[in-house]
Amino acid sequence: MGIKNGVTCAIACVLLCGGAAAQEEPPLGRVISLSGPRFGVTYLSDGIVRKLDSEGISAGSVVSQFGWQFEKQFLNDGAGPSAVSEWIVLVGGMEQGVVLPSFTWLVGLRGRSGAEFGVGPNITPAGTALALAAGVTLRAGSLNLPVNLALVPSKSGIRVSVLCGFNTRKR
Repeated sequence: MGIKNGVTCAIACVLLCGGAAAQEEPPLGRVISLSGPRFGVTYLSDGIVRKLDSEGISAGSVVSQFGWQFEKQFLNDGAGPSAVSEWIVLVGGMEQGVVLPSFTWLVGLRGRSGAEFGVGPNITPAGTALALAAGVTLRAGSLNLPVNLALVPSKSGIRVSVLCGFNTRKR
C-alpha cells in the first residue's frame, strides 16, 4: 500500500467516524447495593452425602442454610435487563451439628419484572462446581424479597437449594 492510498484511507476513516465522535456519550448507569440476609434449605444427593462422609462430615440429605448475599445491581437506565453480580456466603447443616460453609459468586441478569438468572463458581467441602440460579425479586414498598432456586451439579452429585431473604435499595 502506497503513501497516497494510506492517506486516502486515513481521511476516509476520519470522515466516516467524525459523526460518531460528535454524538453525546450515553448517560451513565447507576450501581445499587442489594445486600442482605439469606436463608433456606439445600437438598444433597446421595453422592454428595457420601463425598462429605469421606471428608469426615456426617450430614443428612436436607440441610438448613443461613448466610448473607453481597449484591450489586448495575442499572442500565433503559427498558432492558440490568446486570447483577453477587457473592453468597452460607453456612449449612447447623441443625445437624455440622458446619458446611459455601461460597458462591454469581453473575447474571435481572429483568424489570424482577425475574433473574445467574451462573458462577461454587466452593464447599464437597468440592468445587458451577452454580446455576434463577428466581424473582418481589417488591413491597422499599423492601425487596428475593426468592431463588439454585442447582449445583458436580462430579459427586447434585445440590438443589431454595433460598429467600430481604434487602432494601442503597446507592
